[in-house]
Amino acid sequence: MSQEKWAELALESFDAVVASIPGFRVREGQRKMAAQVAQTLAAAQLGKQEDGAPEPQKSIAVVQAGTGVGKSLAYSAPAIAMALMRGTRVLISTATVALQEQLVNKDLPALAQQMPMPFKFALAKGRGRFVCKLKLERLASSGENSEEVDDLFAEEAAEQRRARPQAEKEARMQFYASMADALAAGEWNGDRDSLPNPPEAEAWSPVAAEGSSCTGKHCPVFNDCTYYERRKEMVAAQVIVANHDLLLSSLGARLLPDLNDSLLILDEAHHLPQTALSQFACEMDMSRLQWIDKLASRALRVGQLLDLDEIADLAGYSSGLREHLTELARLVMEVYGEQLKGQKDSWGPARVRVPRGDLPAPLLEPLAQVMHHASGFLDVLRAIAKGLKAEIKDKPDEAQRLSQLYAQVGTLAPRLEAVHDCAQLLSQQPEVREHGTETVPNAKWFTLEVEGDYIVVKGHASPILPGATLRHHLWSQVRGAVLTSATLTSCGSFDFFLREAGLHNDAAVQTLEVASPFDYAAQGTLITHQTRTDPREAAAFTREMVERLMHDISHVEAGALVLFTSREQMRLAVDALPSSMRNQVLVQTAMPRAVLLAEHRQRVEQGLPSIIFGMQSFGEGLDLPGALCESLFITKLPFAPPDDPVGEARAEWLRSSGRNPFNELVVPATAIRLAQWVGRAIRTEEDQAHVYCYDRRLVATSYGTQLLKGLPPFSLEKRNA
Repeated sequence: MSQEKWAELALESFDAVVASIPGFRVREGQRKMAAQVAQTLAAAQLGKQEDGAPEPQKSIAVVQAGTGVGKSLAYSAPAIAMALMRGTRVLISTATVALQEQLVNKDLPALAQQMPMPFKFALAKGRGRFVCKLKLERLASSGENSEEVDDLFAEEAAEQRRARPQAEKEARMQFYASMADALAAGEWNGDRDSLPNPPEAEAWSPVAAEGSSCTGKHCPVFNDCTYYERRKEMVAAQVIVANHDLLLSSLGARLLPDLNDSLLILDEAHHLPQTALSQFACEMDMSRLQWIDKLASRALRVGQLLDLDEIADLAGYSSGLREHLTELARLVMEVYGEQLKGQKDSWGPARVRVPRGDLPAPLLEPLAQVMHHASGFLDVLRAIAKGLKAEIKDKPDEAQRLSQLYAQVGTLAPRLEAVHDCAQLLSQQPEVREHGTETVPNAKWFTLEVEGDYIVVKGHASPILPGATLRHHLWSQVRGAVLTSATLTSCGSFDFFLREAGLHNDAAVQTLEVASPFDYAAQGTLITHQTRTDPREAAAFTREMVERLMHDISHVEAGALVLFTSREQMRLAVDALPSSMRNQVLVQTAMPRAVLLAEHRQRVEQGLPSIIFGMQSFGEGLDLPGALCESLFITKLPFAPPDDPVGEARAEWLRSSGRNPFNELVVPATAIRLAQWVGRAIRTEEDQAHVYCYDRRLVATSYGTQLLKGLPPFSLEKRNA
């Protein structure tokens, strides 16, 4: 079948679904997006290519779909129809749990009832969200002084473990026993998120089904494994819903469908660049090293049991790793100690960044030694893993004991991998190219914190350009993809997002902007209040802004949302509330999000004024239609200055290249965030709302004019102080 015919049939499938929904109105923008999705995915050449064959055709669309377009239906119906015709699968990746749940619990079930061809869908979760039955059985039945109990607190320093009350250890053991009983009785399916009260990471980690401690099909309880049971559901599904973190972390691991032979949809795609930076950053602890001896001891014991020659060098690798990590920590304190100790009163760990990513020469040799010994140690562990799996296969009667040995070694292996990867990134020094410019450096920094009697020194490293990272790791594998969000343009252009996402100047990429069906000029008003004080004078500006805010929110009659840029700003506003208004305000930090929103909805339904005070997380993904948000107050433009180590390193590199970080990074990123914030105001075609902004820079600066270009075309009202 031709590409044109595939696209035509996929769009017809979308039209049929729309026609079958009672009372559903055809939206021009939604159909335009569906047509783009169909054409894009039809043009992608999927599957493995024969040796010597031409480079397969890639096809990628970047689609900004304004609020109200109905983008989930616009991409899912044609993409699923396309996958069914082509005998492949659709992978939908989102940034938030809320959208995942909406797709799996609402959108896809409804679509499955409407589409003529049946399809199955499944939610993909990381292996670590599921319990390992073997670990759970071991911990639920272990004695209180055993090595297994000691492992429960492996992340903590030895002194802290000894100080933990015995009653707390016993309570933890009872918790594991109750989980094991519920699992055995069929009252729980092994999914962490389905527990009535999901445990904290510290309690869950010892029983999580991590890949490093799993023997897979060699495990004695493989046929009864909760994770692999869920995997069977995924294998049978034509549509898989995942998230950006899982997508990037599982590249090359075969946890999700092969990207060169499936169709990829990235919703909430504006989060992808930041997710990439977080995913490929790494850290290593250079102070708490007891795990090295524990891992070496276990590996030696198992290696001797298997009679492996590879363990001959194990003692040298482990002692060398410990020695050089200790030396590295000492040298870091020698070079950066004064700077780190000078921050002891600051919030969080003290931190010092390596300028230009150019690590001082004394640190390079111990880093090289850390890499050498970690690499050798990892080779020994791989040999042990291979030997254990072979032994399990040959001796099925001993599978349980051997699998437990595998888990004991594998539990600590990720720390060794993290040390190796972090040392590798830290060791990469910037190089001068032939034309005199330097290669893009990695962000590198060290932290110092005190935990009990321990001084903990850590090394950190990260790439600074998400686009380059995504090009190398993700787009090199993808053939057909659609990236979508309500906010992909910045200051009226796709350029910033395309650069951040690694798609700039890619011939396979097409862009499309689909306007919202809302009549923003008639439905909303943007009121800009020009304060006397410059917003950069934080204290004076906040006083003036809070005074004006108190006046404006006193006129709220239904639902309202106030968005702050800092906790201190919000605290001062709360303190300024008159007693007559305090029972009208719900503060984000005072109660769980779900409880707060339910209370807000109840008050508005009763005809009472209800005002939410929130911060960044309330500026995105919050759906408050109609009377729930008739007024939106933006206290200050949500600038995101590059004050984290990665942002600082990137800004430094841009300046050294003669470029302007404010114009290239800060303004475009702020434009996307501001568009998200303003998007909380109008959620349906019937909504009416007023948006207030107290930051005069929005209308008084050249970059403010750029920010306005990225906002909905509200009626604009300027108000002087």
